[in-house]
Amino acid sequence: MTKPQLVPDRPAHYAPYELAGRFDRDLGDPHRRDLPFFAGRLRELDAVEGFPEDAVRRLDEQGLPAYYVPAVHGGRLRSYEDLLQLVRVVARRDLTVAIAHTKTYLGSVSTWVGGTAGQARALGQRVSDGAVVSWGLTERDHGSDLLSGGLSATPTADGYRLDGEKWLINNATRSQLVCVLARTADGGGTRGYSLLLADKAELAPGTYSTLPAARTHGIRGADISGIAFHGAEVPAGALIGAEGQGIEIVLRSLQITRTICAALSLGAADRALRIAAEFGLEHQLYGKRLIDLPQAHRSLTEAYADLLAMEAVTLVAGRGVHALTEEMSVTSSAVKYLVPSTVDELISSMGQFLGARSFLSEEFAHGAFAKLERDHRIVGIFDGNTLVNLNALINQFGALARGYRAERTDTEGLATAATLTTTVPDFDPARLDLTSRTGNSIAASLPAGVAELRKLAAGGEVTPALLALAEDLLRTTDETHRQMAAHRPTPRDVPAGAFSLAHRYTLCAAAAACVQVWLRNRDTVARDTAATGALWRDGLWLEACLSRLASRLAPGVLPGAGDGEADPTAVLDRLMAPLLDQYRTGEMFSLLPFRPAAPAAAPAHPAQPLLETS
Repeated sequence: MTKPQLVPDRPAHYAPYELAGRFDRDLGDPHRRDLPFFAGRLRELDAVEGFPEDAVRRLDEQGLPAYYVPAVHGGRLRSYEDLLQLVRVVARRDLTVAIAHTKTYLGSVSTWVGGTAGQARALGQRVSDGAVVSWGLTERDHGSDLLSGGLSATPTADGYRLDGEKWLINNATRSQLVCVLARTADGGGTRGYSLLLADKAELAPGTYSTLPAARTHGIRGADISGIAFHGAEVPAGALIGAEGQGIEIVLRSLQITRTICAALSLGAADRALRIAAEFGLEHQLYGKRLIDLPQAHRSLTEAYADLLAMEAVTLVAGRGVHALTEEMSVTSSAVKYLVPSTVDELISSMGQFLGARSFLSEEFAHGAFAKLERDHRIVGIFDGNTLVNLNALINQFGALARGYRAERTDTEGLATAATLTTTVPDFDPARLDLTSRTGNSIAASLPAGVAELRKLAAGGEVTPALLALAEDLLRTTDETHRQMAAHRPTPRDVPAGAFSLAHRYTLCAAAAACVQVWLRNRDTVARDTAATGALWRDGLWLEACLSRLASRLAPGVLPGAGDGEADPTAVLDRLMAPLLDQYRTGEMFSLLPFRPAAPAAAPAHPAQPLLETS
């Protein structure tokens, strides 16, 4: 059977969104009980810890594996923004399916980053044909401490002998191939580990065994198991990169995979907000619809603003893989920390909005919200947990502070990353660095971005309230970098205050990303559909997102407000109209026009006015 070719519509302003929207529509109506993505069926599988075979097969049939393979190696991956949006629409339908399927990209990425052209071409063909690849990094006794791994690869006459086990590995049992991080030097150390791609079909009988799947709180149907090697021999050609380069290749590869994880969170956030919006429109309390009560109204718009801010951050990061490659050690760590943690809070907030119904596993929304809340918790853990990513930023405080103080930016790269209508250059993995030598162009752009907002405010193109928020955030960002410059690194026992400072840094960088996205796209997006146009005019979404980021930087303090000034968070109430417009039309909750299949939560009363006025 010939697999469909997912070619973006041309011409299109936002080709990755067109691509992902059409892919989602081709998956079929999520409300149809006879299709594999029906929420009730996925909930039943989750209850019995059953793997979602039919849904995964459907993704294979639609050609998604080809987007895990760079075009240079025979696949269809040309822009990581394409892959981000494809993963996002799958995650919106079901996180277990998305995590189970996209693991093949994670298992393959080390070959794309560190392998030879021949290795990459051969693996690309296997992946495009549907082979499942897992990534064996973690071990039972060492967790994510990769420099303590005990699985060994001993040189033989023809290759290597693998001994030891990897544990809590996604698709360790189902995969045909597993990319294993193994100790190749007795003393270990940063140059004591290597990567090998083991093909199970080529291993001698009895030389490997799979470990039972772990019972997990979320993603219950995923194959989270392990693999043990008992003198398994692999050929010399299984070595990816040079011997001793394993840790380096993994760290460079994680800069890509951590960025892609943000797409899982964006999809989950859309689903959670959509379920809550439908409930708010239907549920009556005190003689009014829940959505018309001020506190409930604000809860939804806060969540919407958070989603839009995280979308802007993810867009710049995804395009930055191509355009700001040398800085991805910073960008990926910031995104992997901030986006999942923010969406965890968003889902929790929507759970409070739903009340008891958020706990129902069958009676409400086919149990989709309760399942989503459990499933998403893992996103912030794999590929480097919260502390790992914050620590990666702490280790670069000095360079980040120096780059900010000098306003050092890659002007061309930043413009490409933030201007959504431009084509990104081809990705060159050789440009990935373990640390950023020049800092972070995104964060360092904030002073110039605020200066541009001042000019627009003087001409009446942005509101004084928006400018006040931006100025407030600039002062906070200046102070944050001053404290980063004063930090003195220690080899162990990193002080708790440094983690708090790294958290603040991610919020400052997010504000800078939002400013750049708005400045560079305001004239094009405002002409599009009614909902997105309303978001962009007068900087509505930017003002709302900056308000939320400022609130997170100073909890309990009204951002940008002085004595007698209006509440700067009032802008959030103006988001309800575009929120409900996107809900009504079935578009993704997004900064850009993005129409997937039938909405995951359809309006129960489409003829009823969505927004009451008093």
